[in-house]
Amino acid sequence: GLFFFKKRLILVFALCLIFLALGILRYQIALKNFENAELKNFVDFSKPIEISAKVVKEPDVRENNVNLTVKIKELLVNNIGIPMEGKALVTTGRYPEYQYGDKLKIIGSLKTPPVFEGFNYKDYLRKDGILAVMSYPEISRESSEIGTLSAVYAKILSFKNKLRETINQNLSPPQSSILAAVILGDKRNISKEWKDKLNKTGVRHITAVSGMHIVILTSILMSFLIGIGFWRGQAFYLTIGVIFLYILMIGFQPSAVRAAIMASLFLLAQKIGRVSSSQRAITFAAALMLIQNPFLLKDDVGFQLSFLAIMGIIYLLPIFQKWLKFIPEDKYLNLRNILGMTFSAQVFTLPILIYNFGYVSLISPLTNILIVPLLPFIMITGFIFSLVGIFWSSLGWLLSFPCWFLLTYITKLIDWFYHFPSISIQLKISWQWILIFYLVLGYFAWRLTQKAKLKFLEL
Repeated sequence: GLFFFKKRLILVFALCLIFLALGILRYQIALKNFENAELKNFVDFSKPIEISAKVVKEPDVRENNVNLTVKIKELLVNNIGIPMEGKALVTTGRYPEYQYGDKLKIIGSLKTPPVFEGFNYKDYLRKDGILAVMSYPEISRESSEIGTLSAVYAKILSFKNKLRETINQNLSPPQSSILAAVILGDKRNISKEWKDKLNKTGVRHITAVSGMHIVILTSILMSFLIGIGFWRGQAFYLTIGVIFLYILMIGFQPSAVRAAIMASLFLLAQKIGRVSSSQRAITFAAALMLIQNPFLLKDDVGFQLSFLAIMGIIYLLPIFQKWLKFIPEDKYLNLRNILGMTFSAQVFTLPILIYNFGYVSLISPLTNILIVPLLPFIMITGFIFSLVGIFWSSLGWLLSFPCWFLLTYITKLIDWFYHFPSISIQLKISWQWILIFYLVLGYFAWRLTQKAKLKFLEL
């Protein structure tokens, strides 16, 4: 038995080395293709150049400007048209407004994205395939180039804008900006002050469509549907359908799609009774995403947090559920399960959060207990009044009061805790400490898995 165990261990270790080598090779090939792209020859050019490009993403509207992600089709150099491929991020004024699918003529200078102290903007844009940036160039709209699928997506964005308008008409900041982030994945109107408050109190995650956000939502939906009489199988399919309709509504943001895939696999593992094996499915899903875009692992914090949050729930949820036995289970809203998932996800994501943001919130457990259980009610009431408000503004205004009350409670609570002394501590860690932490955490999780297997065999 010992011989076969060692043989299996060697085989697993060898396979891990092979996959690691293949991953490094895939990353190097992608990096070489990105760095050697033909468009690079025209970046940091001595003179402004004219490009023909298409807006391929919803415009990112800020307070004083707009960021347009464009796919370049052609460059005009010395009156000669050169077919070209590549993406650029164009910063321009608020007006005139441009929409997804617009074909533009742009005259300006393509620049290499800058690298700031503590933040590599170039690598941040690289994960989205963006090679260059342009600041306030001359822009003229040539046409609107939308195919069948693009037309569907454009309709989705139009519907999203109507929901956003209804929210802004009936709520004022910070309630309006927080609700838009929660139900539309739109964080652009959250002020710098409130981003800091959300960070310091440890509840910034409620405004991001992350892995933890989606998993909590799916768990609440499953608990509610089963509670009102649906079979588990029916509840599973309805929950998956609702989640993907939600992802469709917020415009297929990459982070949300990743979170939905991971959460769906986690729910599938629960449905077939193999939660202990779900980490394999999650790892497989992450591997597929990295094959498609290997830059996600290093440059996309959202990808890292989505993956780690669900892995934390898989390994640590049973422990937290035992520790939280003093919390009674509810037929419709399983508070123990919600808090257990929240804490499990936070343990696994803590090192990445500290590494990227440089502090840890000491008040986070308490604020999450007081705020996270309200998240589904905020989403439900927010969807109801914003949807009704599109067709009947007066009724939408009336229905906005429950959501306003919940959001006001949250904002007052965050503001109150934010002014507590020493609610967070500054903490800087190196990547070596991250490696050590996850090695220890991985060993701890493995021991728990082995212990659970032994208990099962004893039964």
